[in-house]
Amino acid sequence: MAGGKDGRRAPGRRARGELEGAVLAALWAADGPVTAAVVQEQVPDTAYTTLLTILTRLCGKGRVTRRREGRSYVYAPVDDRAGHAAAGMHSLLAEGGDRAAVLARFVSELSAQDERLLEQLLHGDSSA
Repeated sequence: MAGGKDGRRAPGRRARGELEGAVLAALWAADGPVTAAVVQEQVPDTAYTTLLTILTRLCGKGRVTRRREGRSYVYAPVDDRAGHAAAGMHSLLAEGGDRAAVLARFVSELSAQDERLLEQLLHGDSSA
């Protein structure tokens, strides 16, 4: 568990999801599928077995694929960063209850520049 009774993390502990994010960032930075050992080089101070656990969980969630290559597995992200962020936004929207209220709140807090970009995208201007 990430927090104690009072909700604070123990010293040296990562925030929930932080390690998954670091592993995904390492996979996105790679030029193609990589081994867990390559991921470990990019995620310092993390035990190899912990990385294998995270990679297995990410596979189970459908965010990472793995295939056998020789005696080990190679891993690759299913989506790029934008696809991952969009999936997270869809998930939050689905969990948020009143979809109209969630979207209205989101749009009301956009910067003017992001609002213009969203409007262009909604009107089919994919060059935005």
